[in-house]
Amino acid sequence: MSNTSHASNSRDSSERTNRSAEAEEAETAEETEETEESHEADEAEEHEKPEKHKRRKAMTPMEVVRKGSAQFVELTGLEAESVSSFARTDDGWSLEIEVLELSRVPDTMSLLASYEVELTDEGDLAGYRRVRRYERGRSDRRSGG
Repeated sequence: MSNTSHASNSRDSSERTNRSAEAEEAETAEETEETEESHEADEAEEHEKPEKHKRRKAMTPMEVVRKGSAQFVELTGLEAESVSSFARTDDGWSLEIEVLELSRVPDTMSLLASYEVELTDEGDLAGYRRVRRYERGRSDRRSGG
C-alpha cells in the first residue's frame, strides 16, 4: 500500500507540476499579448507624433526675427544693431543681421557688418556668414547712377 500511495502522490505531484507549467505558459502568453498590444499602441503613437508636429502653429515673422537674432548674438557675442531683411526659404528662414564689429570715435567711423543667418523651420540657428563689412557713415555704392 505504501508503494501505491507513493505512486499516487507522485502522479498528483506530476499533475500539479503540469498544471503549474500550463498556468505559467498561459500567463506568459497573456503577458506577451499585452506587451505586443503595448508595442503596437506605442508604434501607433509614434506614427501620430509627426502629424502633431505638422499641426504645430507656424512661427510668425516677428518670432523668427527675435529667436534668430538672440541665438546669433549668443553664439557670436556681437551686438545686433538691426535685422535688415528676412525671407522664407525652402529649408526655413534667412535673416540679414547688421552688427557692430568695431566701435570708433566718431561713431560714424565705426565698423558694421552684415551677416546672413540661416534658420530651420522651427527658428533654430543652422548657420551664418558675413556678407559685407562697412563704415557706419558710408552708404552703399550703387552702379549705373
